[in-house]
Amino acid sequence: MQVSIACTEHSLKSRNGEERLSGKQSAAAPNVVSAARAKFRTVAIIARSLGTFTPQHHISLKESTAKQTGMKYRNLGKSGLRVSCLGLGTWVTFGGQISDEVAEQLMTIAYESGVNLFDTAEVYAAGKAEVILGNILKKKGWRRSSLVITTKLYWGGKAETERGLSRKHIIEEIVRAMTHVINQGMAMYWGTSRWSAMEIMEAYSVARQFNMIPPVCEQAEYHLFQREKVEVQLPELYHKIGVGAMTWSPLACGIISGKYGNGVPESSRAALKCYQWLKEKIISEEGRKQQTKLKDLSPIAERLGCTLPQLAVAWCLRNEGVSSVLLGSSNPEQLIENLGAIQVLPKMTSHIVNEIDNILGNKPYSKKDYRS
Repeated sequence: MQVSIACTEHSLKSRNGEERLSGKQSAAAPNVVSAARAKFRTVAIIARSLGTFTPQHHISLKESTAKQTGMKYRNLGKSGLRVSCLGLGTWVTFGGQISDEVAEQLMTIAYESGVNLFDTAEVYAAGKAEVILGNILKKKGWRRSSLVITTKLYWGGKAETERGLSRKHIIEEIVRAMTHVINQGMAMYWGTSRWSAMEIMEAYSVARQFNMIPPVCEQAEYHLFQREKVEVQLPELYHKIGVGAMTWSPLACGIISGKYGNGVPESSRAALKCYQWLKEKIISEEGRKQQTKLKDLSPIAERLGCTLPQLAVAWCLRNEGVSSVLLGSSNPEQLIENLGAIQVLPKMTSHIVNEIDNILGNKPYSKKDYRS
């Protein structure tokens, strides 16, 4: 299990010694977060304190659109936090697949396109992704209060005391510790990543029982070939307890990009030794069936005047239960293309969605349709 924390504040603290926690903050939260910072400093965990979070169940996920960029914004679950419906993730890319210069280019393109949500984790590139993100924000001088930064805790280091969700690492009791983190002004909200619906409900029940702060969102994998959790389980949680969905991997680790239609290119991620599992997935019988379905979807994309990746991202966005879709890009051209899905979203009519469902043949059964 992972815990992700969304923060909003004027400035992110970078990894160097000049920008440590202020004495006041350090005194207020002694040892609870210091152990987590022992191996890698979590740059996204420091946030301006605006008071504790009270769920606002009357708030809906109604969209608003920025006039200058066309970016759409939704509430994160039933909280009052507004996030761009497209966010930028840093998994694999920052500190690994791309240079710091390219990372800055990507963040600049995203920010200037209206993206206000940037996602990272302490495990990404062994902590480097967080540091790179923090350094870029410091260099660009963007108003920190205009951004939402999410990070995830769990796989901090190799030692038993450097990973997991025990008190030694960051928490002993997750809900109690996250409440402490928020009350101390180090974060504004907290959510979960890859938790089951039962675990999320348990966290909510604990929070209510002991007058603590419940999670506001769940990060879940969601794309054309992965639908059950986001379309069946999470809508029920949203309506019951206000937990929203922040989804990742809209292109299924590149499978939906179309690059694997004729095998695995040598320059692709699946060709890397550490991604052997992805290659095996692509060349498997199920993988070949998926490629056939993608070819059948291509005429729909052509009819809508978009690329297959844009269609796939817009398909994720058409689900109004999704607060934000996290994009992962390794170059500016790819990011610009994926951001173009915003223009395709109005074209995702019920007829188009049904046509896609008929090709995929994997629409999960739901007792109630929570989508518009």
